[in-house]
Amino acid sequence: MTLGPWPKRVLVTGGAGFIGSHLCERLLEAGSRVLVFDNLLTGRMENVAHLLGHPRFSFEHYDVTNYLFVSGELDAILHFASPASPADFERLPIQILKVGSLGTHKALGLAKAKRARLLIASTSECYGDPEVNPQPESYWGNVNPIGIRGVYDEAKRFAEAMTMAYHRHHGVDVRIVRIFNTFGPRMQLRDGRAIPNFFYQAIRGEPITVYGDGSQTRSFCYVDDLVDGILRLLRCGHVGPVNIGNPNEMSLLEMAKKIIEITGSRSEIVYRPLPPDDPKVRRPDITLARRVLDGWEPKVSVSAGLDRTRDYFVEALAREAKSSA
Repeated sequence: MTLGPWPKRVLVTGGAGFIGSHLCERLLEAGSRVLVFDNLLTGRMENVAHLLGHPRFSFEHYDVTNYLFVSGELDAILHFASPASPADFERLPIQILKVGSLGTHKALGLAKAKRARLLIASTSECYGDPEVNPQPESYWGNVNPIGIRGVYDEAKRFAEAMTMAYHRHHGVDVRIVRIFNTFGPRMQLRDGRAIPNFFYQAIRGEPITVYGDGSQTRSFCYVDDLVDGILRLLRCGHVGPVNIGNPNEMSLLEMAKKIIEITGSRSEIVYRPLPPDDPKVRRPDITLARRVLDGWEPKVSVSAGLDRTRDYFVEALAREAKSSA
């Protein structure tokens, strides 16, 4: 499928977050003007500090569950505002539900008013603890709506439903990306997800926590590849949803051992009970992405991505230790 032109002016909600900040960089490199709205609940100014002097970049500290107004023309909105870590599911449940519902509603209203294309960040969590592996976009999922993870799962499922309602009823131009496990620089040090946890513990020489027996699988995609896929989806003609992720599975125990190896850590692995509704498998079927995103597939190997991520965590932890000394 042929990709269209880059948007001239883009709003990125959650643009100070892990993925959002990488999106901002790539959009600026492509020549777009980028406006960020972020309330810094989980985003961090240090993620975009290097962009603040850029003539085509602007930042506004703002909660997107409130009324959204942008003066002038707007070509695209990338709605990436939301806490996304399992640690946030218990810490910030109401905020997650509000940004998935009210925030998506406000973003859709702005897209309608501006005749802008809206791309929403959905998630592989829509598939829950899947009974199908790998998961194609046609799979409806196996989700516990009242479980601890339900606040995130259902917020994203609702966001998809509302997005398609605006598309069908109001003709809003929309795209939906279902993001699978992604890693790379700018993840929070205490993120609560597997790779940040493992790096944090390994570098500090602490026991590495593996939940269950570690046999549950994930498919890890480096952030550069994810961003490339998202921006191809933004510029293609396919509404979605589209899975973006690495189709190669590995167990969490394998990942823990790999991170111990590449950090040269002497950390031991300790096992803890599996959290409720933790998915046993998670692997995207990317057949659709390959077809509609001009042959997209991950290019950065997990090993190469882990090396870059290790360097980031080593430097970030050194800065933290120095500032607290």
